Amino acid sequence: MLGLNVLREEFEQRFGANGDKSRIFFAPGRVNLIGEHTDFTGGYVLPAALTYGTWAMVRRRSDRIVHLASTSFSGIAEFTTDEVVYRQEDGWANYPKGVLAEFKKLGLPLSGCDILFEGNIPKGAGLSSSASIEMVTAIAVKCLEGLELTSVDLTRLAQRAENQFVGVNCGIMDQFASGMGKAGHAILLKCDTLAYRYVPLSLGEYQLVITNSNKQRSLTESNYNQRRLECEEGIRVLQNYLLDFTCLGNVTVEQWRSVQGKVKTPEVRKRLEHIIRENDRTLVSTKALEAGNLQAFGDFMTQSHESLRDFYEVTGKELDALFEEARQVSGCIGTRMTGAGFGGCTVSLVHQEAIDDFKTQVSKRYEGRTGLIPEFYICDCGDGARNYRGGR
Repeated sequence: MLGLNVLREEFEQRFGANGDKSRIFFAPGRVNLIGEHTDFTGGYVLPAALTYGTWAMVRRRSDRIVHLASTSFSGIAEFTTDEVVYRQEDGWANYPKGVLAEFKKLGLPLSGCDILFEGNIPKGAGLSSSASIEMVTAIAVKCLEGLELTSVDLTRLAQRAENQFVGVNCGIMDQFASGMGKAGHAILLKCDTLAYRYVPLSLGEYQLVITNSNKQRSLTESNYNQRRLECEEGIRVLQNYLLDFTCLGNVTVEQWRSVQGKVKTPEVRKRLEHIIRENDRTLVSTKALEAGNLQAFGDFMTQSHESLRDFYEVTGKELDALFEEARQVSGCIGTRMTGAGFGGCTVSLVHQEAIDDFKTQVSKRYEGRTGLIPEFYICDCGDGARNYRGGR
């Protein structure tokens, strides 16, 4: 993050200094440890909030005008709270605009504001920079307007913004992890009911290492929505054969074995194979983590990547190369892609004494295979969206 004085100087340069007090809010990105592409089908996920994220310096207005700017981009998106519409030319600003549009749908008062965003999440890396922007906007507007909304309410609102305004049919996981994170913990979340519990990340001598493939991807331009359509087709089939069917996230492995032959389209059958087994894998891996069995947890991470590669088919050559090279490093006991796929990051469980070797070996071999230079982030898990200077 820029120093507070530097951020304030840039804020006043963009929006002017009128003597009104500005406030700073923060919302983290997230890393998902296991449970990938299960959230939109009501399944289980195990994400954790990061200490990387998005800061927002905000000043309330009284004329219903909104100005949005970012330290990463030139220009200012300007509009009124009476007319919040998607515009392709606004690019990144459509994410906070979507949040404001959802507040408006609820009939809540919006007086207007100036917001300057500053973030340190790699763009397009699969660490939920979009959810971070949405959640920091949501908590800022809530606090500035004095609205009575819970943190869970804000996560739902932010998800709707991405679904309905931006056009990405994501599940609730990213916004929930960003809004509800707890330092030193992951969150086991059931995505249809939002039942959750915090899971201590007691990793001992091991450390989570995020590796950015630097293969950029855009969810709205990827096959993400196509995978959702394939899952929905499979759901329609299962509804005919499982009498107690409620959602795909509640289908057990045993039930799937009994009906998988009814799904005739090979691609659809593979998608369901991944999701149903990934749900089961998320539960058993959480038990292993809580029991302190890090080797078993690492094995489940590896199995998750293989399933995402072979059945859900969202990894690609870059993420597969990172996965394969990480596995060769002594001291790495688990690794997998994290996020939507099609580029982005892997997350690995690496012994502290092996981290330097891990970075050196993976970087050299990955660059040799792909021509890309990876970036590494030692992963600390922090709290969720909040007032940056003192709690929620």
